[in-house]
Amino acid sequence: MSGAVPTTMKAVIVQEGKRVQVKEHPVPPLRDDDILVKTVAVAQNPTDWKFVDFVQNVGTILGCDWSGYVVAAGKNVTSPKVGDHVAGFTQGGTFTDGGAYAEYVRIPADLSWVVPEGSISHEEAATLGCAFWTAAQALYHPTRLGLVEPPEKVNEEHWIFIYGGSSSVGQYAVQLAHLSGYKVVTTASPRNFDYVKSLGADEVFDYRDPEVVQKVKAATGDSLKEGFDTISLKESQALTAQVINPTGGKIVLLLNPIPEAKVRDDVHVGYTLIYTSLGREFNLRGSHYPVSSEDRAHMAAFLRKVPALVKEGKVKPNPVKLWKGGLTAIQDGLQYMREGKVSAEKIVYRVEETSP
Repeated sequence: MSGAVPTTMKAVIVQEGKRVQVKEHPVPPLRDDDILVKTVAVAQNPTDWKFVDFVQNVGTILGCDWSGYVVAAGKNVTSPKVGDHVAGFTQGGTFTDGGAYAEYVRIPADLSWVVPEGSISHEEAATLGCAFWTAAQALYHPTRLGLVEPPEKVNEEHWIFIYGGSSSVGQYAVQLAHLSGYKVVTTASPRNFDYVKSLGADEVFDYRDPEVVQKVKAATGDSLKEGFDTISLKESQALTAQVINPTGGKIVLLLNPIPEAKVRDDVHVGYTLIYTSLGREFNLRGSHYPVSSEDRAHMAAFLRKVPALVKEGKVKPNPVKLWKGGLTAIQDGLQYMREGKVSAEKIVYRVEETSP
């Protein structure tokens, strides 16, 4: 089947001037431990437009989240097999041979997961990428929050705070923490209260409420020791630290800590960066990130659990907003997200809809 793979493909390539363009691009060459996937659906994340606007690695393939079929496998790969429906995450906007917004994506075999037959669609599977992996890394990695990881459960009443429960990352964090047996308190807009509760949140409060800190503390008996800020603006970082109990604790952010957001010395502030789970060194905004074998091994182990979680319905994909037009429509989808119009849903594109 690998003989049927073309040498070039359509891909969304970062251009000068904070824009992207669909161009003919080489299909990444297969390596011994890789699979090559023909993409069916790809999903959009805030990191995509930020790479276009602020990182600007011109000539690289954009996009992180993908779902498709294995069309070729390296000689060392026993699973997944050619023909399997697989999904995963890759670092878009960084490499010329990696990125999801393309007709083909190459990925290490153990950094993909097989979508159980009859479980979820390609569009839904594509949403279980950047945000889902980030939630898992933030909650479970020993150097992040180090919580009890499914299928194990915490054996006592233990509250966890998640700021931004209706965000893409927040939706998965709420579900995973609930699966691990934690009591979950989160924030959201009132219109999303019922939805985040359906994902497993025990208590939800309006992040705009001037009394939100007091209400979170009252609901949890002022017992919070851990917090995860899925938004990581100045206000959210400060609030996440403020809800921690009087003896202190630990919070994890999606972005670097903002010095002005520090409100307590007894709360350890760390952050998580999901790209380190991919086992490839990279440079990002002036910083060099070497290969982290620890981060890669943790994620590869977690991904082995994902097919069962999906098959048993224990993890719900983000609600899908299908954006018509395939790869050629991504420029418009990025602008829609830049303007802050996405709420509690994931923009997804079907690659086959791409115009010539």
